[in-house]
Amino acid sequence: MVKLRNLHNSIRYKLFFTLAIAVIMIIAFLILLNNIVLESFYLYSKQGALKKIYDEVNMEYNTVQSEKTIQNTLSNYALKGGYDILLETQDGINLYTSNENFIETMNSINGLNEQSNRNNVIYANKDLNIKKVKDQSSNITYILLSGKLDNNYNLYIRMPISTIQESVKISNNFLYLIGGVTLIIAAILITFISKRFTEPIQELNEIAEKMAKLDFSKKFHPKEVNDEINMLGKSINVMSDKLESTIKQLRNSNIRLERDIEEKSKIEEMRTQFISDVSHELKTPIALIQGYAEGLVENVNTDEENRKFYADVILDEANKMDKLVKELLELMKLEYGKREFRNADFNIIELISEVIRKSKVMLEEKNIEVRFDHPEVINVYADEFYIEQVFTNYFTNAIKHADEVLGEKYIEIKIEKKNDKVRIYVFNTGENISDEDLNRIWKRFYKVDSSRNRENGGTGIGLALVKAIMNNYNNDYGVVNKDTGVEFYFDLSIAKGE
Repeated sequence: MVKLRNLHNSIRYKLFFTLAIAVIMIIAFLILLNNIVLESFYLYSKQGALKKIYDEVNMEYNTVQSEKTIQNTLSNYALKGGYDILLETQDGINLYTSNENFIETMNSINGLNEQSNRNNVIYANKDLNIKKVKDQSSNITYILLSGKLDNNYNLYIRMPISTIQESVKISNNFLYLIGGVTLIIAAILITFISKRFTEPIQELNEIAEKMAKLDFSKKFHPKEVNDEINMLGKSINVMSDKLESTIKQLRNSNIRLERDIEEKSKIEEMRTQFISDVSHELKTPIALIQGYAEGLVENVNTDEENRKFYADVILDEANKMDKLVKELLELMKLEYGKREFRNADFNIIELISEVIRKSKVMLEEKNIEVRFDHPEVINVYADEFYIEQVFTNYFTNAIKHADEVLGEKYIEIKIEKKNDKVRIYVFNTGENISDEDLNRIWKRFYKVDSSRNRENGGTGIGLALVKAIMNNYNNDYGVVNKDTGVEFYFDLSIAKGE
């Protein structure tokens, strides 16, 4: 706001000082004209008036007017114009005078220095001379006409010029007064005029500052008068809208570009991780396949039964490799957000019951009891295919690790509702998982059993798949050691209306 206030004040002061300087210059120019031109113009106009009297008297003599008529003419001019007039013959005989003292004054004027007279000449020809003279006794300056008429009479007319000097002085004083009053009026007018001009400029400056900060919320509100400032404001509004639109487009393009770069980076990371995992996990099955294949080629065992065993091992390892690669690809897609879920409402009780039914043979082989008390229907909202994978992983792990404890060997499945979630627990009797392994079991290819039996062991990807699926749903999952075994759990969202 300080910056805006300074802008506002500077414009006001600039307007005031500009107008003040203009007024002062005009007044100074008028005073200069008064002192230089006015007096010259006055002398020029009086010179014309004196010549007019001279011409009229000369004409009256040429038209043989009576002396009385001519004297009346001179008397009228003397009274109206305040002239001192003297008319005399060529021999110096006085014919008319409007002022008796003028005769004596004329004698003193004629005695002035010729050079001084020459310097004060205003107009001159062979019969007429007009010049400025100064009466030494009264210290008054006059304009004096000395003319010889056609009949050789001498005509003298004078008028004081002190009045013009007084007029110049009065005029200058008046101009000083006018200048001061004008400056005061200008200051008052500038206060209102500058406000009218600076307020929209201030508003435009605020808009420009916000635009510089990429804030396009403020707009200029044009007044009814369609002047240049309002036109500028409208143009700034248009520019603001276009800039805002362009910047939004740039931001959207930038977001898309960042996503593309992130997507490319994820794909590259996924590719690198996939190659690394596959190359690590396929070493053993490839070595087995290679060894048994070489045995078949070299006829290490010639009997049909051993050759069939070699072929079965090769086929089994190939199937395990196929399963490993498929599960690893699925895991990669889940971890890097490349898998779309087909969410829908389904009955989780029905899904669990079906998984238990499919595992009946394994349960009977290991003599494991399944405890599952449940209502008939609990509907959840998720992708049924992936939730089946989650539960199947938990359930098959429970079968593999279930052992007899205190004379019991069983798997217990419980379901618990919590607000808008349902938590599924899968417990099996047996040994606890070490604290060191509790956090590692969710990593790909990690196996708790130290024997790593290839026949009974899995790929080591199952719990990593559980983690990836639950992370996509932002649902909790985990494992807890109990007194007599281990309990895994995961959450699902309850279907709406349930």
